[in-house]
Amino acid sequence: MNDTPRIRTVLSCTLLAVTVTAAATACAGSDGHPLSVKPYDAADQLAISAGTGGAKADPEKPLEISAKGEDGRITDVTAIDTAGRHLAGELTADGQRWRSTAALAAGTHYTVRVATEDEDGAPGARTYTFETAPAKRALTATFGPETGTYGVGQPLTADLSLPVKDRAARAVVERALKVRSTPAVEGSWYWVDDKKLHFRPKEYWPAGARVTATANLDGLKVGDKLYGGASKPLKLSIGDRVEAVADAGSHYMTVRRNGEVINTIPVTTGKPGFSTRNGIKVVLGKEYYVRMRGTSVGIAEGSSESYDLPVYYATRVTWSGEYVHAAPWSVGSQGVANVSHGCVGMSTGNAAWFYETVRPGDIVKTVNSSGNTMDTFGNGFGDWNMPWDKWRKGSALVEQSGDPTATEDAKARLRPLSF
Repeated sequence: MNDTPRIRTVLSCTLLAVTVTAAATACAGSDGHPLSVKPYDAADQLAISAGTGGAKADPEKPLEISAKGEDGRITDVTAIDTAGRHLAGELTADGQRWRSTAALAAGTHYTVRVATEDEDGAPGARTYTFETAPAKRALTATFGPETGTYGVGQPLTADLSLPVKDRAARAVVERALKVRSTPAVEGSWYWVDDKKLHFRPKEYWPAGARVTATANLDGLKVGDKLYGGASKPLKLSIGDRVEAVADAGSHYMTVRRNGEVINTIPVTTGKPGFSTRNGIKVVLGKEYYVRMRGTSVGIAEGSSESYDLPVYYATRVTWSGEYVHAAPWSVGSQGVANVSHGCVGMSTGNAAWFYETVRPGDIVKTVNSSGNTMDTFGNGFGDWNMPWDKWRKGSALVEQSGDPTATEDAKARLRPLSF
């Protein structure tokens, strides 16, 4: 476009300003610059591909805005949906066409603001609104655990309503799952399988932290004709740092609160053939009374190892039935020998104290047992037994060797959040 006409227009305004005030006002704004005037309505100069006739736009198709004729050009386009997400796009060098480069969100409302200029450089503007058609399949995330106060070892979980196998689609989902903590921590999601993710910090949560998880999936395109749906956010509070370490070698459990020893308890752990699992476990829940039977762990009824006992003050640490509980029948062995079928047993008084002291999310660690290490997933929360560098490789956002599609935008440095 030749800039000469623009220069002539400005000069003519300047020349007329001495004698014709009205003409000066029409040609320029109050500061005398031609671009400071109120933009004209550019409706007649533009065409938009979406929302014409009130029809809902197909989110599978790109958004296009074109300039009609050669007497004007598009200078800028901003498209935002109701969730505040900006739609990326590209404008041609001649300003004749803008086209979205990212997928439209489904089932949402868009506001599109277009800036133009005519052949003389005068600014124009036009705002469009339209809605996109809802998705036929909606992917949602259900966060866990339930809202409440938990110990420093509590991982977050996200259960997806539909499986996501493609790595690029997983990256889209993971970017939309936001975890924030006050104070801020470093953490990462791990894909346990196609429908479940776990989140944990690099180290335990800080005592007293406040944590929130949200899913910005609603309307977001995840994969081929698959879009996100609305998901309920989660808020947690983190209590004191309570850690219990059961030493199967010394037959004692040491309990600390915020680094200070608050109790040392004689215990018995699993005997040979039933050794207690080593490693870090997380308190799953507490049950005042549990009926424990050997048949539930594969012991045949009537065998020498068979048992059927009422158990009190039972603090669960695995789904398969490992507890810290009262074992009055083995008080003589507590602090001396390992005689249980895998649980950590203690006197009724000590078990009651432990039961009242800990909460879900607190840490229970077993050391010096001949048992296997606690599974990372599937039998409770063994998440902390996986080294951090390996944990981060379970994220779809962390660059993998030989995988050029992954990105490094998942350092997951969590931003502080105030409730």
